[in-house]
Amino acid sequence: MERKVSRICLASEPNMIHFLQVSWEKTLECGFVITLTDGQSAWTGTVSESEISQEADDLAMEKEKYADELGKALVSGAGPTDTYKFNFSKESGNFSFEKSLRDVSFRLGSFNLEKVASPAEVIRELICYCLDTIAENRAKNKHLQKENERLLRDWNDVLGRFEKCVSAKEALETDLYKRFILVLNEKKAKIRSLHKLLSEVQELEKNTEQEKETTAFSETTVDHNAAYDESTDEECGDQAESSVSAP
Repeated sequence: MERKVSRICLASEPNMIHFLQVSWEKTLECGFVITLTDGQSAWTGTVSESEISQEADDLAMEKEKYADELGKALVSGAGPTDTYKFNFSKESGNFSFEKSLRDVSFRLGSFNLEKVASPAEVIRELICYCLDTIAENRAKNKHLQKENERLLRDWNDVLGRFEKCVSAKEALETDLYKRFILVLNEKKAKIRSLHKLLSEVQELEKNTEQEKETTAFSETTVDHNAAYDESTDEECGDQAESSVSAP
């Protein structure tokens, strides 16, 4: 059985703290047991599933939504303290509570409680439950602290490994960069050498072309002079023959 204990203040006794215990088997929607005590007297009552359905119908709410509202009102730590207003009549044993929305309040539930004949037993059980809850929470807290310490150690270990990986990555990048610079410089030197060789080849081809043109021009000039000399000799021969035949 699950149960929750909370402190409430009644509208009729706002300066006096009352303790409210709600216990249930499955869910609040299936019914629960409510116990109220002021430290001296105690009242208890069982709220059945049919009563919850009737209250939900009276408020024109779905049963699941109404059970959720019950949990917020009756279970500790649910919403602001001024959201819900509790009332209890020791004479009639009627316990009711309201919900405030801005300036509007509406009754959320009303149940009849019976006075317990031996309130000491109820109060003793309530105190034992609170002490057990405190011990359980301390054990959980201790376990969580150990788990937190373990996670912190794991985190520091992972962080150390990560820093080593970062350092190794930076060293690798530096080494690769240096190698890249060396390869780049070699490529640049090779490119400059190829450019120089290409320039020399182009210059050689240019000189070769010029030499070919000069040789061809020289041969043309020699042929032209030879032809000119030959034609001049022929003319001189003709003139000599003419002068011999004239007398």
